[in-house]
This record gives sequence, C-alpha cells and structure tokens, in this order.
Amino acid sequence: MTRTRRELLQAFAALGAVSCTGRSRGRTITGSIVGGVHTRGHKIREGLRLSPDRWEQTGVAIVGGGIAGLSAAWGLERAAHRDFIVLELEDAPGGTARFGNGPITPYPWGAHYVPAPGADNQALVRLLEEVGAVSGRDPQGRPLFAEHVLCRDPQERVFFRGEWFEGLYPRIGATDGDLRQLDDFTEDMRRWSQWRDASGRRAFTLPRAAGSDAPEIRALDQRSMADYMDSCGWTSPRLRWLVEYACRDDFGATLAQTSAWAGIHYHAARLDEGGPAELLTWPEGNGRLVRHLAEVAGARLRLGALVTELRPGPRGGVEVVYATREGEAVGLRARAAVFALPGFLTPYLVAPRQGTRFAPPVYGSWMVANLTLRERPRSRGFPLAWDNVLYDSPSLGYVVATHQSGQDHGATVFTYYRPLLEDDVRHARTQLLATTWEEWVEIILDDLGRAHPNLRDVVERVDVYLWGHAMVRPRPGSMWSADRAQAAAPAGAIHFAHTDLSGMALFEEAQYWGLRAGAAAARDLG
Repeated sequence: MTRTRRELLQAFAALGAVSCTGRSRGRTITGSIVGGVHTRGHKIREGLRLSPDRWEQTGVAIVGGGIAGLSAAWGLERAAHRDFIVLELEDAPGGTARFGNGPITPYPWGAHYVPAPGADNQALVRLLEEVGAVSGRDPQGRPLFAEHVLCRDPQERVFFRGEWFEGLYPRIGATDGDLRQLDDFTEDMRRWSQWRDASGRRAFTLPRAAGSDAPEIRALDQRSMADYMDSCGWTSPRLRWLVEYACRDDFGATLAQTSAWAGIHYHAARLDEGGPAELLTWPEGNGRLVRHLAEVAGARLRLGALVTELRPGPRGGVEVVYATREGEAVGLRARAAVFALPGFLTPYLVAPRQGTRFAPPVYGSWMVANLTLRERPRSRGFPLAWDNVLYDSPSLGYVVATHQSGQDHGATVFTYYRPLLEDDVRHARTQLLATTWEEWVEIILDDLGRAHPNLRDVVERVDVYLWGHAMVRPRPGSMWSADRAQAAAPAGAIHFAHTDLSGMALFEEAQYWGLRAGAAAARDLG
C-alpha cells in the first residue's frame, strides 16, 4: 500500500497526545494518554510501502532507538566507527526505558533500575562510569558505586491487610510453615547462584550469554515456574505471591506463564557472595542512561522515523526506506544495518525474512501512569518507600520519582505499573487500547485508594502510557528454542539486536545484543 506525502502528514499529525480533564468525586484532574504511537506503527502491519523522494549514504543504519539500538550506536562511537544513523519511530528515544520531565521531577515511563553489575560486565560498568555512577574500584578491581545512584532507604514496603509493612514479604501473621518455605526458597536460589558448570560458568548471570548451557540448566526451561514450585512443595500463598510478583515485575507474566529457567534467573542472577546485588536508580529511572546514550548519538539520532523496509542493496549492503515526521520518504544506502526492533516486526520490514516461519515472540501489554501529587497522601504503617507494592492488587504498585533525590516532603510523582496478564495477549492489547483515559484514572485511583484514603484529594494530574508490546514473555520452552537462535542469525548485512533474542526484556540483555550487532556491522565496514 503506497501512501502520498499528504496522507503521511495527516497520519503523523493525528498522533499527538490529547489532553484530558476529568472529575473524580468532585475534584478536577488533568492529564492525557501520552503514548505510544500505535497508529503510526500499525501502518507497517497494513503493508505501507514508500518510494523515496531522495537517497542518503551512511555506513551503518540502526533501526530502533531503544536500549539495543542506542547501545549499538554507543559501541560504534566508542570504537571510532562514527558513520551511522539511528532511526526511531517514537518522538523520544529509549523504548521501554524512556522517561518524562515535569515541574517537580523527571520520572520513568518504564524500566527504573539496574542491579549493580560486577567487574565482569565491562560494557555496563563503562557506561555507568560515563554517567558518574562509579566512584572508584576496590583492591580486587570491582566497581564501587556512587552514593547518589545507590537506591536510598527505605527501599520497599508492602500494603497488606490494611497497613504498610517494611519489605516485600508480609511477615505479619505468617505461620511457621510459611516462614520455613520462604527459607527453603531463599536457600534454593542461593544454591543456584553458586552453581557452576564444568567450564566454571554460572548457571544464571547477566547478560545470559555468559551463563551456562549445561543440559540440567536447559532442562529448567521445559517447565513453568509454577511447576517448579509445585515440585518443591512450595504451596505457601505468601511465597507464591512473592515469586509471582517477581515474574510480573520483570516479565509481565504469571508463574504459569513463566519458564522456570527465567523465574529462577530473576533471583539467582542478582545474588553474589555478598548477597543480593545493590540497585542503581535515578529519579527518571533508566532514562538517565537513555539520555546519555542519546547524547552520544547526537544529531545522528532521527526521531519520528517510520521505517517501512530493509532490503539488500543492488550493489551490496542494505537499503532502508523510511518516512519522516514531515511526510518525506527517504532512502538510506548503508553498508550494514542493525535491526533493533521487536521480532514480530521482522517479517513485515526485513525483505530477506519475509515469509519466514519462526515462532513469533509473545509480548505482554502494560499500562504505566505518572501521578502528579501536590502533597504526600496519607497512609498507615511503614512510611513511604522507593517501591510501594500492594499485596492484593493486579498492579505492581508504584515507585516514587522524588525518593532518590531526597525530596521526602511536599509535591511528588508516583509512577504506577500495571501489566495485563491474560493468556490471550491479543485480547489484552485490544482492551489496553480501548480503555479511555477517564477509565484508566478511575482504575488507578480505586486501586491505590485502598492504601491511601485521601489520594483523590491530592492528585493533580494523571498521564498514561500504553505499551501494547511492552516486553517479551519468557514462556516455558522458549528460552532455548531453535526459533530464537535462528532469529539471531544475520540476514546478509542486516544484524539483529533486541531483548527478544534473550527472551527477557532487561537492560543488560538489550545492551549485549546492541553491542554484538554493532560490532558485526563494524566488521562489514572492514
């Protein structure tokens, strides 16, 4: 389907955020649905094709300005391969790590922390050094992290039976059996964290490519995390809630929807000899890293770029066709390309992969909202923490954007996370996009209002972001599948980079694939 320049301009212009004003029990609340650009992206599914108005040359065309694409650009820049262009569909870079700014504080629209890496993850340590997050090294050469990026106390609290308690596990009223199962689970995760194969590789680490592929480790992928817990006799509702919370948090999935390999990875990969890894965070979450990576790309990062095709060039290399926000169709002739978009887009955009029959990844949908509050709401029990979780809620609760900057009183921003956990992900996406801003506001305030009785009195604004394909789900049987390995193989001079290829939407995985694909593209440049 070929579109005229006028039709493209009309389509792009129709996609801006629509400001809303609503009344919630007598109070006026403003806000909007601010993203993402679903209508723009759906034009690819409709078969949009363009004839370029003009052509440009570049060394490497990077398609996608999320963490994987920005990491590819960062790696090329640091290796002195500076002839590249990054094309991003959205009007801001970062993918699910993007961030927003407001009069009170910056705030995240998605990922909001990274576990402190060890010295072996040299790429992430170097990036953290560049943003001032590393204060030095210990005598063994391990990085020491700056105080301002280490998550402040109190870090976590849980709302349980009408009151807030410190930590995520609700100990009030727990039986001896509940606590014994918690201890057993903790010891089992410690055992997996210490497991090594014959080559000395950890069973679970970040990025996962550095971990073991021993048969007993791969076998964990053939069952769900629910099955694994059943086999261990872990029936405590509190423990199962805690472990499922982790699966919902990192994967947008239930225990039954999560591979046991991935469920164990969440816990074991974050443990070392000293215990759980410290968490590094900023008011804008991982948006701080996005901002730095985007600054490295500079003017070579082009936003609002609707890529419609990647195809082999007639004289080698790759041709990339895209539409600008101004409605101009542009062609890039590149010697190599990095495809840093979700895998479900591959058969639509990558000509050599059209008609391929790889099993597509399954993506969960998320709604993320930022609530601007004129003051802190009332609550009972343990005081406001960085991460605030409701035990009996379909949401993950909220993080406080001002917590890390030490603004402990007055106006603030709560970032609220709600995954849609249906098995039928298509239906969930339809629900996500069909729900109005007014309906989302009521859903959010009803949920959080149980923990904060006067929340409606202090909320000034609610902005909502809709993530239709937020993150890949690590389903049982998917983590070591042949389809995943085939999807990572290059198509000529097109190299693939996305967390889909790891099966987990984590910063470390996106950086790994971006650097890997960027290095492969650099080799194509000679």
